Amino acid sequence: MRLFIAINFPAEMRERLWEACASLRAKRRPVRWVRADLLHLTVKFLGEIDEGRIPDIEAHLREAVEGTRAFQLPVREFGAFPTAKHPRVLWVGCEELPVLELLYDSVERGMSALEFAMEGRPFRPHVTIGRVARGARKSDFKGLHRDLGELDFFEEASITSVDVMQSVLSGDGPRYARLVAVGLGR
Repeated sequence: MRLFIAINFPAEMRERLWEACASLRAKRRPVRWVRADLLHLTVKFLGEIDEGRIPDIEAHLREAVEGTRAFQLPVREFGAFPTAKHPRVLWVGCEELPVLELLYDSVERGMSALEFAMEGRPFRPHVTIGRVARGARKSDFKGLHRDLGELDFFEEASITSVDVMQSVLSGDGPRYARLVAVGLGR
């Protein structure tokens, strides 16, 4: 099973984010766009694991988020990794709140206790909206920085759980299923 830990957003917010990106998609750049129903914030990618490990993952996730209260997460401002001149991933940012940083760190430590490798780079909370297609040319992204800056989106999502998600890859793109939802305190 291919698993990851995520923060999911309300369906209505995902739809509004998808609509906010319509002008960017209309540019017809070589990008594989993430469907509205799949938009989320990845906290930790676990990879291919045996189904029998899910109870341990759930237990460590519950311990990691213990004491974390539900919070409001601002989502705004678009960008690209590594840069808009040489993009691989297009994204909308999530504010780097202390509660989110602490949650991420706690999940990292909890999963490392289960022998999942710690992330080797700083946490940059974001929602991936598109991935650049293989073989894309630098010239395909001329003006991308300007186009990203013209997008208008700002919402605060109520974050009430952290979820263990399954990703099933297919020719039609991935499908995600929530296997475990770990609620945050009120």
